[in-house]
Amino acid sequence: MRNINQIAIVSSVLITLFSCSSDDKVDVNPGTTTNPVEGNAANTAYKPAFEGQTRISGVQTNTPYEGVVLATTLSSPWGIKSLPDGRLLITEKTGTMRIATTAGVLSAPITGIPAVNSVGQGGLLGLTIDPDFATNRMIYWVFAEATTGGNNTAVAKGKLSADEKTIEGATIIYRAKPANASTLHYGGRILFDKSGFLVVSTGERSVLETRPLAQSVSSGLGKVVRITKEGQPATGNPTFTGTGALPELYTIGHRNPQGLALNPVTNEIWLSEHGPRGGDEINRLKAGSNYGWPTITYGIEYSGEKIGAGITQQDGLEQPVYYWDPVVSPSGMTFYTGNRVPEWQNNLFIGSLSATHLIRLAIKDNKVIGEERLLASEGQRFRDVTQGTDGALYAVTDGGRLYKIDKK
Repeated sequence: MRNINQIAIVSSVLITLFSCSSDDKVDVNPGTTTNPVEGNAANTAYKPAFEGQTRISGVQTNTPYEGVVLATTLSSPWGIKSLPDGRLLITEKTGTMRIATTAGVLSAPITGIPAVNSVGQGGLLGLTIDPDFATNRMIYWVFAEATTGGNNTAVAKGKLSADEKTIEGATIIYRAKPANASTLHYGGRILFDKSGFLVVSTGERSVLETRPLAQSVSSGLGKVVRITKEGQPATGNPTFTGTGALPELYTIGHRNPQGLALNPVTNEIWLSEHGPRGGDEINRLKAGSNYGWPTITYGIEYSGEKIGAGITQQDGLEQPVYYWDPVVSPSGMTFYTGNRVPEWQNNLFIGSLSATHLIRLAIKDNKVIGEERLLASEGQRFRDVTQGTDGALYAVTDGGRLYKIDKK
């Protein structure tokens, strides 16, 4: 493998394993405790709802690890997913997919994908593969679709051809409506839950006229939806009250959720969400719940004005597990289930765009107990991260890089 760039952080501190419960599970010491990683002033004087909700103590990985740049010529990659054979399927914002080997060799662009609107924050966004991909070769993806009345967050599916050069039978299966001329806040992540249904995040499209639709049960904007492979509402979805409530809704009250991940311990879905000026969030999704935007938020308008009533808590609205102020712009994320870096077991890794690093959150009992910034010296906007079949983490950046992050 040709290493274009290499980072190694080495420490001689030993890892301590200790018993944590009566069912013989083992906790791993998350690493050396440090001061909180965020030292800059917050945008607001808002107080957290509970201890550890923000600016938790820092942790430092003790196991020697490295970040290796495998490729540098991707075109604004947005999503990455490991294939059963270990290679990596990557979306590029401009409207193409590529397959990368774990040595960094890139395929030619895969064709056959419906046209995307790549203006602003639009384009070809998140992707996932069918649980039976090894036999049916089906891929599912989210994209910004230009249509009458503006743009939609749309979901499509298609079959990867045997020669891996094209997508066959591409079909749009879902659109988050109403359409709007805004080219911002599409959301755009997608995954399969443990029941085999698709879970998709949608944004509220940013503009003031659509912002309130995050609270509307008759709109697909600012939501997490749960649908079948054909785009129909999934069985077992929660029932929301209100005129015209959409049966595909799973949770409501989101701003611009760009990360989804399945917790390997609880099988719950976790979500990352962009706040405004302050108030980026990590949420643990509970079916039928309202996550508050724009009624409650730990952020303010970019102008400095308060949002709505300027409140951070309200009965009936969920609190984030964790939030940041100032923002880090959290994007794609994954839980680590490998064993090569023991401290990372069941930790959440999140791409940070504006703060240009890979976030590591150590989690215990659904609470964040430590935060670490990885690869900060690279100066890259980390857009998405996934775990490969080899147990390593793989991440893509807006600058076109593909990284492998693993034990040294």
